[in-house]
Amino acid sequence: MGAAAVVVVLALGGPFVYIHFIEGPPPPKLTLPTTPSSTDTASGVTSDITSVGGTYHVGAGSEAGYRVTEVLVGQNSTAVGRTTKIWGSVTISGSSVTAGTFTVDMASVESDQSERNAQFDGRIMDVAQYPTATLKLTTPVALGTIPPVGSKATYTATGDLTMHGVTRRVTFALTAERTADGISALADVPIVFADWDIANPSVGGFVTTNSSGTLEVLVNLTKGAGNTPASGSGSSPAGGGGGPVTVPKTTVPMITIPTA
Repeated sequence: MGAAAVVVVLALGGPFVYIHFIEGPPPPKLTLPTTPSSTDTASGVTSDITSVGGTYHVGAGSEAGYRVTEVLVGQNSTAVGRTTKIWGSVTISGSSVTAGTFTVDMASVESDQSERNAQFDGRIMDVAQYPTATLKLTTPVALGTIPPVGSKATYTATGDLTMHGVTRRVTFALTAERTADGISALADVPIVFADWDIANPSVGGFVTTNSSGTLEVLVNLTKGAGNTPASGSGSSPAGGGGGPVTVPKTTVPMITIPTA
């Protein structure tokens, strides 16, 4: 009985210690940048609400990635992987977004665990065969009254998401903020893995995940050049820079559970 009790303590306590004390908390959710209010006269930002029409490119500071719940022997944790290798553009005419395409370099998505990254790159997303994911708007987004600089508004967007060689229509909430330099937009797109023929991320029954997750996207749109497509992506240029998010790796000793 004593040996059995030790096994139970290690089986439950080991994952708890790993998740809460070794791995640490997951990165917080992406948020819109802090922008001075249109009424903040001290900042020099005005409330100019003239037309924002034109073509905007995805620029520096943009990020995309995934967030999914993992269960390690009964203990919940959150897996997050991200990259700044995202590019594309949107076109605004009058008070509507009339076109938009965004592409993410899936091979550059990284989490804080090398083992998880290997699973993501290999059997889960097969980035060698499917190196990018693309979201293309299929329906104009009506902006209504153009907000002043520093104001946020929420819209509903619809588009075709191509990922892992499968294209499906998605509809999601989009929060946008007009900035002094352009527009920032934030979206969480719910994903059911099976809908894109993505293998269940669970590993050998030891680490299991939900059957769905969230695609997190933050784009900073500018009328400047924008980010350059990743080398070998097969996409045409959309306009500067960015690389994968560097997250410190954690070396974790293997948990050994003795037999009774």
